[in-house]
Amino acid sequence: MPRTDAVQRSRRFRRETVLPWLLPVAVLLVWQMVAMTGLFQRKTFPAPTDVIQAFVKLVMNGELASHLTISFQRASIGFLVGGGIGFFLGIVNGISNRAFTVFDTSIQMVRSIPHLALIPLVILWLGVGETAKVFLVAAGALFPIYLNTLHGVRGVDQGLLEMGRVYGLTRWQIFQQIVLPGALPSILVGVRYALGIVWMTLIVAETIAATSGIGYMAMSAREFMRTDVVMLSIVLYACLGKLADSSARWMERRWTSWSPTATRLPT
Repeated sequence: MPRTDAVQRSRRFRRETVLPWLLPVAVLLVWQMVAMTGLFQRKTFPAPTDVIQAFVKLVMNGELASHLTISFQRASIGFLVGGGIGFFLGIVNGISNRAFTVFDTSIQMVRSIPHLALIPLVILWLGVGETAKVFLVAAGALFPIYLNTLHGVRGVDQGLLEMGRVYGLTRWQIFQQIVLPGALPSILVGVRYALGIVWMTLIVAETIAATSGIGYMAMSAREFMRTDVVMLSIVLYACLGKLADSSARWMERRWTSWSPTATRLPT
């Protein structure tokens, strides 16, 4: 039995830790080999080793840490503001038919407007400071969480709600013990989707009249033909997006382990 458990853990490690990284590593190797052939100039098509050298240089002079911190703060604040509003509206409209009738149509109309198309107005209204960037990020995070929260609340088994009423649970107890746990898997799917949009929005927001952040670092490097720094910025956004998604998946596994759909998700 111990040997069988060890074999299963080894297989699980390969499946969950090694296999997901085979394709990215293969892409890096192909990228390095293509760059070494000399088909493209290193100024326009830097090799991964050039990107690593740029990474080390920016780490040593402290510039990268400063840009990363600012970008992370913008993403976090925007996600918390937009996600919080979306969660609140999803709960209210999911529980109350009257609130759903009054608000949902307007929310859906606003949702159909691409939030990045609001950039000219946002600059006119809020300027080019931090408020404008956080607003755009919040607008990107709001609707995925709203829709998934609304779907989760409205999808709670009516039989469980009726059982709660039979057992004499108050409305707050029904919400706390039945509605919220039942809607949680759907809410966390919205969180994962919203986190992806947050980083995508931040890329655009930080390239418009910014003076800091990863996007600003990329735009500044473009002006000086530092394609290695531009590629580094792209890789950093990809890594931050992956880190955010992995965090959301960890929460999904930890908080919804009781759900049959959650336990079938790949880890």
